[in-house]
Order: sequence, then structure tokens, then C-alpha cells
Amino acid sequence: MKETTLKNTMNKLITFLANSQSYFINLARISILIVMVWIGGLKVYQYEADGIVPFVANSPLMSFFYNKEAPEYKDYKNPEGKTVQKNIDWHKKNGTYIFAYGLGAVIIMIGLLAFMGIWYNKIGLLGGVLTFGMSLVTLTFLITTPEVYVPNLGGDFPTPQFGFPYLSGAGRLVIKDVIMMATGLICASDCARNLLGQKK
Repeated sequence: MKETTLKNTMNKLITFLANSQSYFINLARISILIVMVWIGGLKVYQYEADGIVPFVANSPLMSFFYNKEAPEYKDYKNPEGKTVQKNIDWHKKNGTYIFAYGLGAVIIMIGLLAFMGIWYNKIGLLGGVLTFGMSLVTLTFLITTPEVYVPNLGGDFPTPQFGFPYLSGAGRLVIKDVIMMATGLICASDCARNLLGQKK
């Protein structure tokens, strides 16, 4: 009796999951929107703009947006929760904040485009592809940014784990874009399938 009840419950769960795929894809779009709007919106704040400098400054795809060359930024870091005026002045000259405003606007736009895929397939297709592309660029930071791996700072005894593959806090944030990249492709694929279905 218990086995039958358990089997029926499992069958109901499997059926529910199988029939709910379109809802889950829309949930993925909503998730992209939340992440993009939140992260993009934070780019207007000094601490977040300062925080992305190591990624941008070391990237061959993005470093041209800044006026200063890496690794000069290392002497002007503002730890989160602390502001030093001379560091802020340096970032202003570097173009840190202007770039962050523009990047934030682009991230929010991509999130909105992906979200609109719930109703508009062509727009959602573009949003999904752009989400994939943005995440792919972000993942290149694992190659170009030294700060994504634990540094060898020494101490009372030799540092046991440092460098590749030991991800730092920054690196652990970056690697999660693998999920965002795949989610963007799933959303784009769903919109593409819907568009092809409309042509039949």
C-alpha cells in the first residue's frame, strides 16, 4: 500500500514537472531579470564601480574603456564599506564611474529583453543570445584577472592553496556565470522554437 502511494506520488511529480517546462523557462527569464536589474542597478554606486575595475582593467576586450593601465588600480582600491578620497579621485580620472554607469544600463537592458521573451519571441531571442554573450565575456575573466584566484600572501607558514584552481571570492562569483550562460541559451532556444512553430 505504501509502495503504491509513493509510486503514485512520484508519477504525479514527474507529470507535473514534465508539463510545466514552459513555466520553468519563464521562471528562468524572471531570474535573469532579477539578477540583471539588481547587479546593473548597483553599478551606479561607487563601491560596485570600484569592485569591477580589476576585471575590466585586465581584460583585452574591455580595458580600452579605462584611461589607466593595469595594474595601477591596485594602489587605489577602496575596500567595500570604506571610501578614501584620493582613491575616488583616481577612479574619476580613470573613467571608472562613467564606464560603470554605461555597463549598468546595458546589463539592465539585456535583462529586460530576456524577460520580454515571455510575450515577444523575437525580443526574447535577442535577450537570451545577449545574456549568453555577456556571460561568456564575464567567464573570460577567469583567464585574464589575477584576482579571481587565491593569492600566495604567505604568513606563519607557506600558503597551502593558491592560484589555479583555487577560486577567490571574486572567482567564485564569476564561475556562476556558467549557469547564466546556459540559462540564456535555454531562453533563446525556447523563443526560436516558438518562432519556427509560428511559421508552420
